[in-house]
Amino acid sequence: MTRHMSESDSDRSPDAAGRSWHDMGGLPAGGINPAEHDFALWEKRVDALQVLCATKGLYTVDGLRRALEEMGPQAFESMTYYERWISAVTKNLLETGVFTTEELNARMEAVAARGATYGDASIEGASPEGET
Repeated sequence: MTRHMSESDSDRSPDAAGRSWHDMGGLPAGGINPAEHDFALWEKRVDALQVLCATKGLYTVDGLRRALEEMGPQAFESMTYYERWISAVTKNLLETGVFTTEELNARMEAVAARGATYGDASIEGASPEGET
């Protein structure tokens, strides 16, 4: 069986040094100051979801890595770290049949209908206006 290279295959081809586009380890990038970034609530939720799903055995580290690498260089240039992670988690959960695309779309529509501030952190014990 002959397999033809697709555009995404060429994105994964290693460079002269043997690195694929996503392999940034050891390259000069400057220092990281963790105090410069306060994690948003949604980022914390993505991290928690990833840990829970992996602990439940819904996917492996290799599956997540594959999904991240298949995104291609454009995703790494246009998406934040946690946007890439939630995309990889979602892809793995879809592939393993945890939910379908239709179920995900329906849930996303329901969440969007709640309004832009639904799910924001609030003072413990307080309920959003109009809810009891």
